[in-house]
Amino acid sequence: MAALNDADIVSALKKDAESGFRLLMAKYKEAVYWHIRRLVVSHDDAQDAVQETFVRIFRSFRQFKGDCPFCVWIYRIATNEALRILERRKDERLSLDDPEAGTSSLMADEYVDYSDLEAVKLQKAILSLPTKQQLAFNLRYYDELGYDEIAAITNSTAANVKSNYHIAKEKIIKYMNSTD
Repeated sequence: MAALNDADIVSALKKDAESGFRLLMAKYKEAVYWHIRRLVVSHDDAQDAVQETFVRIFRSFRQFKGDCPFCVWIYRIATNEALRILERRKDERLSLDDPEAGTSSLMADEYVDYSDLEAVKLQKAILSLPTKQQLAFNLRYYDELGYDEIAAITNSTAANVKSNYHIAKEKIIKYMNSTD
């Protein structure tokens, strides 16, 4: 299948919602999953948020006016779903360092390669960042989006996104260079 472009997907969604939605899923399902997964961490939470993201996209497609790129609109919805889950889980969070929490007996996540210590350390570094810095870093580093696109997704300015990204990068470098 040739590379799908957003204009073709939007056109297909307008003509036939079902086939257009299949094209949308083919192009964005994996990228949206990993975007959300990097924020919520849990595979189950990420799957729930992905499902809700695509339901919201399907239900609100008629409201897409084209005043921003289609991918930005999709990532904005996905980001909002991830943040919604994080907000719901706020009271449920446990400290991994708290011996009372019993986290040492938790089963490892099958989707994470814990043998790659550098990757694990990088993920810990990213998760230690405030949400705005996590978003800026993840969208720039992993999803390779531009500052203007990230600003549109996060309802911010390109200058703020650039600042958050560079602060996040410095914090991550410092974390990665630490000895623990």
